[in-house]
Amino acid sequence: MKMNWKVRAKNPHFWIQIALAFITPVLAFTGLTGSDFTTWSMVGNTILSAVSSPYVVSLVAVSVWNALQDPTTAGISDCSETMNCTSPKKPQK
Repeated sequence: MKMNWKVRAKNPHFWIQIALAFITPVLAFTGLTGSDFTTWSMVGNTILSAVSSPYVVSLVAVSVWNALQDPTTAGISDCSETMNCTSPKKPQK
């Protein structure tokens, strides 16, 4: 599994996908919304309950796996063009 981690780390979209891969399954499992987190103890308790649930951990793992995949390539590696990049590719106009 060869991926260009340096380029991914520079892409804010990658970090948004990873954050959502963690947050979405936890909120769905607990039935909470962002506005329910009014104290740090609530955040801590929610994280502990999520980590102690094999179901939530598996959902997070699948979500992270999906965020790492490049659907434009066969297999699980980045394409050679991506492997040779030094920064995220700018969209063409």
